[in-house]
Amino acid sequence: MADQQAQVLRDRVIGVLLRDARLWADKSVGECAHLLGVSPETITAYEEGEESISLPELEVLASFLGVSVSRFWDPEATLLAEAKKAPNIDQILALRHRIVGALLRQARMDAHKTQQDLADEIGASASRISAYEYGKQPIPLSELEQLAEAVGRPVTYFLGERVGPLAEWERQREVMQVFKELPVEIQDFVGRPINQSYLRVAMKLEEMSAESLRTIAEGLLEITF
Repeated sequence: MADQQAQVLRDRVIGVLLRDARLWADKSVGECAHLLGVSPETITAYEEGEESISLPELEVLASFLGVSVSRFWDPEATLLAEAKKAPNIDQILALRHRIVGALLRQARMDAHKTQQDLADEIGASASRISAYEYGKQPIPLSELEQLAEAVGRPVTYFLGERVGPLAEWERQREVMQVFKELPVEIQDFVGRPINQSYLRVAMKLEEMSAESLRTIAEGLLEITF
């Protein structure tokens, strides 16, 4: 009885990791089913732990989804799809409106203009310019272009430095996309925890100057010969 419960639990854990890998790879249940030559209901049953997946099937899916099959035995495996979730859009928009407004206010002051000056130039009220500057009202792009010209700044000025949750989310998506485009053997190498030390060494070598690398190479030659 205990063994049966353990098997049920194990199937559920594998199912959760399998579904997570599929979502992370942006693949559908239908695509996975077509790959294995089974029905979509079978894939759903695997993901829900209602049926046990075979090792060859798991190996094929792992390769297709761009993950190492060893992660299904890793007790410390974290959910990949969680890292891809978009940040709270409402909060991000509110923050960006405030940042754009603050940049507008700074540019206006640098240009030695008043809110009324900008209002007159775009045919708006000073109170609307104030609402823009304090992020209380979104600035239509067409008006932002006029305001940018009025304060002598390009529209790209309002992008500011790409930092914060939204920029981090975009960066992660770009990294994941690059990773998925790598050859499967490289994905597998990177995905193995045991290879992390090699990757760290490669990162340190990449930061070193050509002279330092030459010194290391000469030292290795001396050891070899």
